[in-house]
Amino acid sequence: MILILLGPPGAGKGTQAKLLAAALAVPHISTGDMFRDHKARGTEIGKRVQAIMDAGGLVTDEITNAMVEERLARADVATGCILDGYPRTVGQAVFLDGLLARLGRPLGKVVSYEVSEAALVERIGGRRSCASCGAVYHVTQQPPRQAGRCDKDGAALVLREDDKPENVRKRMQEYATKTAPLKAYYQARGQVVEVDGLGEPAVILAATRQLLGR
Repeated sequence: MILILLGPPGAGKGTQAKLLAAALAVPHISTGDMFRDHKARGTEIGKRVQAIMDAGGLVTDEITNAMVEERLARADVATGCILDGYPRTVGQAVFLDGLLARLGRPLGKVVSYEVSEAALVERIGGRRSCASCGAVYHVTQQPPRQAGRCDKDGAALVLREDDKPENVRKRMQEYATKTAPLKAYYQARGQVVEVDGLGEPAVILAATRQLLGR
């Protein structure tokens, strides 16, 4: 079964992708992991990605699609995979349709993790990161033993620029603009299942598996 996971930044999509991949015994495939793999292997695609990133540009659909095509052709995805972060646009979804048709592989379901903007602002805005070791805490859900200080090394905890409420809202708006048409694209084909993204990861995983019948 090939699954696509959708969800706004901070909805826990990455966590659920890993849990689902382990539960279903299929690979978890994310665009970030593919970028790092190609760069580590020194492939032509990896070199192109590095050059674009070094110049501060955005990786094109052409390159992203090429990485996905190469990854889905590998033997370890014969029984399925979890696609996390791809497709991001309707254009990428159309490419994926054609690719899966050529490979003779059906798309299963598209799981959309639903979390309100207010809940995401609270969840992400409460994060605090250690300026030294990178450990992450949350002011209410996972606070450090000493307020404002890392449990591991005592360094100051900071609020990352991306985690500030105004930037979380901006990221939500960007996600909605790009992903709403994508979700509608799959809804028109009856492939979307919606899952409440709030709660303990194990509970959300159970709800997802129930909807998938897996």
